[in-house]
Amino acid sequence: MAGINPIPGPSPLPPAGGAAAARRGAPADPPDLGAAFRDVIDRVDGSQQKSAAAIEDLVAGRSRDMLSVVSEVAEADLSFKLLIGVRNKIIEAYKQTMNMQV
Repeated sequence: MAGINPIPGPSPLPPAGGAAAARRGAPADPPDLGAAFRDVIDRVDGSQQKSAAAIEDLVAGRSRDMLSVVSEVAEADLSFKLLIGVRNKIIEAYKQTMNMQV
């Protein structure tokens, strides 16, 4: 089996806060949830814009590759649906938290 490369196993995750914080023994900074959400929203928005550009190119005749356009649209649709699903779960968790008795 000379030409077959084995599938590598998962690589270990680095410690939160970076390797320098782990070496110092300092507590890691908490992850910025807002920045993570903004990053995901920006990626979904980029996917939507890329999809719209692919459709425009197809309609204008600059592209004739229908498969790539369908692929772009499907990817944008799936990423948007996933984002909406995550948003709904977050809202549901927030409502449950607000209804808790203290």
